[in-house]
Formats: sequence, C-alpha cells, structure tokens
Amino acid sequence: MSVRRRLLLSAAVLGVLLTAQGAAAQVPAATVEAAVQRVLPEVVAWRRDLHQHPELGFAETRTAGVVADHLRALGLEVRTGVGKTGVVGVLRGARPGRTVALRADMDALPVKEATGLSFASTATGTYMGETVPVAHACGHDAHVAMLMGAAEVLAGMKDQIAGTVVFIFQPAEEGAPPGEPLGGAALMIQEGALKDPAPEAVFGLHVVPGVPGTVFYRPQGFMAASDRVDIILHGKQTHGAWPWKGVDVVAAAASVIQTVNTLTARTVDPTTTPTVFTIATVDAGVRYNIIPDQAKLSGTLRTFDVAQRDALVARAETAIDHVAAAHGATADFAVRQNAALVYNDEALSAWLAPVLEEAAGAGKVNPATPPTTVAEDFSYFQRVVPGVFYHLGGSPDGVDPAMAAPNHSPEFDVNEKVLPLGVKTHVFSALRFLEQPRS
Repeated sequence: MSVRRRLLLSAAVLGVLLTAQGAAAQVPAATVEAAVQRVLPEVVAWRRDLHQHPELGFAETRTAGVVADHLRALGLEVRTGVGKTGVVGVLRGARPGRTVALRADMDALPVKEATGLSFASTATGTYMGETVPVAHACGHDAHVAMLMGAAEVLAGMKDQIAGTVVFIFQPAEEGAPPGEPLGGAALMIQEGALKDPAPEAVFGLHVVPGVPGTVFYRPQGFMAASDRVDIILHGKQTHGAWPWKGVDVVAAAASVIQTVNTLTARTVDPTTTPTVFTIATVDAGVRYNIIPDQAKLSGTLRTFDVAQRDALVARAETAIDHVAAAHGATADFAVRQNAALVYNDEALSAWLAPVLEEAAGAGKVNPATPPTTVAEDFSYFQRVVPGVFYHLGGSPDGVDPAMAAPNHSPEFDVNEKVLPLGVKTHVFSALRFLEQPRS
C-alpha cells in the first residue's frame, strides 16, 4: 500500500474518532498499535537498507536523502543540510498547540562488521585520511528507521493532532570527525534545529543490550559526560641499546598510564558518582631498536559531576607534567568534550514513565535504572530544551544481555522485534505530550 493511501485511510479513521469523541479526545492506544503494525514492514526494510549502506559522521548523504524523501512524501516541511547532513522535518497538526521534538542519530562507525547477516555491510569510508570498513555497529540504522516509521504514523494522525512535531535526524553523534570543531548535535543546534518552531520538550532513544521489549532510563544524570584526552610526550631519540643517551618517552608513557589509573582509583570517591579515565591509544616509534623522541597517547574521561570532572582534569594535568619531568621529558595535555552529561529532566521523566508503559506494556519499563558511563550527544539538546533519553533492550532472543555483543562491537546487532516498540515509544511520547494542556 502506498504511503499516500495509508495516510488517507488513517485520516478517515481518525476523523470518525474526532467526531465521536470530541476534539480533546486522546488518540486510543489501539489506533496507534494498528498504525504501527501497518508501517512495520517498511521500518524493517529501511533498517536493513540503511544497515547495508552505512556512512560515517558528516558523510551521511545517502541516509539523509532517504530520510528527506520520505518526510517530503508524508507532506512534512523539510529542511536539509542542517549541520552539514542533518535533516529536520516539521509536522503541523490540524490545530495549534504545543511543540515536541523527536530525535534519531544517523552515523555509523569505522568498524568491520562480523555479524554474518545477509544484509551485512561491506561499505568503506574515509577516516583520518585512510580507507576503513564502515558498519552500523551502534544501532543508528534502527534509530533512523524507527523515527521514519513514527513520522509516518503521526502524519497519518495529523487531523487529530493539536500542535507540532519536529523530527530531528542528526549526523555525527559518534563525535566530531578529526578537524571538525563540533559534533552533530551541537552543530545542528547552532544552525537552528531547535528554532522555528521551538520545541518545549525533546525525546530520544538508543538500542542497547537488554531484554527485548524493555525500556529503561533514570531521572537526572543518566549517561556520562565524555571528554577526549590527548597527551603528547616529548623526549630525545636514541638507540634502544643506549637509553641513557636520550629521554625515553616510551617509559614515560607507561608511567603516565599508571598515573592516570591511580588518580582515578585513589582520588575519586566511587560512592558519589561513577568516573572512568581510560588511556586507549599509544603511538610511539617506528623501529624496534630506536627509542623515539615523541609519544602520543589518547583516551576518554567519563564523569557525572562537573566540579569533580574539572578537579580531576586539573590533577591529571599537574601529575602528567610531573611524571614527564621525572623522566626528563615534557608533556602537552589537551581535553575536548565530545558529549555533555545526559541529564533527564526530573518532572518530564516522571511524566514519561506511564507513557512508555502504554507503549511497552506493564512491567516492561524501569525508570530508575543505574547510570551508565557510555555517552550521548543528545545531551546538547537537553541543554536547550527539557528532555528525556531512554534505552530499548535489543539483545537476541534467548541471549543473556550481559553476554550479548555490546554496542561498537563487530558482532553487535539489533533484535528486529524491538523495532515496533521504538516506533510506539516515539509516537506515544509525542501524542501524549501534545495532548497536555499548555501551562
């Protein structure tokens, strides 16, 4: 059935409901469920197509084109090129009212897929000047497909909606590519994604290992702030057999790593907020018997408290300078934030719990899950507009989520049985928010 015919049928059904129940009536849950089931084959097809054609951050040209074409076919107002490859769609209901935003991220990762899926990615892209394999190893293909499906369902309910829904399809969630000052969320905000119309609330989701069909989140700090840390150690090159004739930056790098680990374990109270400081890369030397004059280290810092984060960064910079000096070396230390703390508005979080349960079913929603040290730049939208970000369990059937391949793994995959739930959580979040009277 064509999109246009589906929309006409949905509008006819909703027209009957509007006449029978009055303009203020809620859209019944059964109506949403039926609409989601109708669009589900398309959602699965979109997800598989996008999975097979992944694109890195700020290079999501094909993905953005698929999204924009679909939104235009639904009759939405569409803006493209918002934050390089971002897409914003605006659905205006039949009557004025509140405004709400729904967001999905579009980018993939420089990962070689090892899922064995029939629609697995064999795509490549350019990352840091090199050709690399590219895969949707974080589930963003599912995020895009679910929000496209939600847009179709809500467009079919346009005559029943009082207010406006803004659909945000964001590039570069995985961080700004090298040489770019801003990631996708920050750049979209800078270029007006949250203006004209300005939403009063924003909602987003992410698929993660978890029991399929479950939804979980928490009020206040949910996902960590993420900083990239870069350290360059400068020494003096020498023969590997005569280390005393130079300044050994490889030995200094080993000491720096131990110092960072000790700082985190011995100066941060683990009972207050989770903190992770990891050095993940070390680049030094080109030959087994030459001690190089430079070593580059990079890592990530994950925190939940701004003051604690600032204090740890200051201690780390001081300590690393001292460690380098002890070896006769010098150090350059730099920190750049990739994502702020995902802070779920308390009142909105409490309001959302029964809405998500309407979508998922009784006992399937946990609004008090522990915080997680992974990060999300959805946090930047929350700095402008009150918002809630939640997770969908998407592990394979019969697999313990603790043993399932995690996001960013070559084996990561999304259980397609959760796709209709993601569509429903988006739709119910938008509908029930707009059905509230203006404050």
